[in-house]
Amino acid sequence: MPTRTSTANAAARDDLVEAVVGASRVLVAIAARSLADRSDDVTLPQYRLLVVLTAEGPHRVGDLAAALDVNPSTATRLCDRLEGKGLVERQRIPTDRRAVQLVATDAGHRLVDQVMADRRVEIGRILATMSPEQHRQVADGLRLFSESAGEVPDRHWTVGWRR
Repeated sequence: MPTRTSTANAAARDDLVEAVVGASRVLVAIAARSLADRSDDVTLPQYRLLVVLTAEGPHRVGDLAAALDVNPSTATRLCDRLEGKGLVERQRIPTDRRAVQLVATDAGHRLVDQVMADRRVEIGRILATMSPEQHRQVADGLRLFSESAGEVPDRHWTVGWRR
């Protein structure tokens, strides 16, 4: 039989989970809007691939597939579409002329930088409605949450897109 304390702890935990889920919805919406505002023809999976290339540099298709946790054929299709849009290009690897790697073009880098800048602006607008004490509380809570999940902050938010 649950005790009053265990019931209160479970309710508090449920409330916390709902708060984090709510915050994640806001962040996902900001991410979706920032991408949609910059490019109506780049999908979120394509953008994820671009983020990996801009953050980590050139990759072979198989390595991209592993980084995105998709099948190699899916990564190939994503690359084909991004190449057609001028956002990535295929390059021969000098040490193995049979092998090809994908590289983000200048346009691909600009798109990722613009989307991230838009996200920062929108998040900044939200934070501007809060007090300095609330800023500290949010920052401390989010750092603790990230550390507890074993995640390391990354400028391009590639974290969490891989297992």
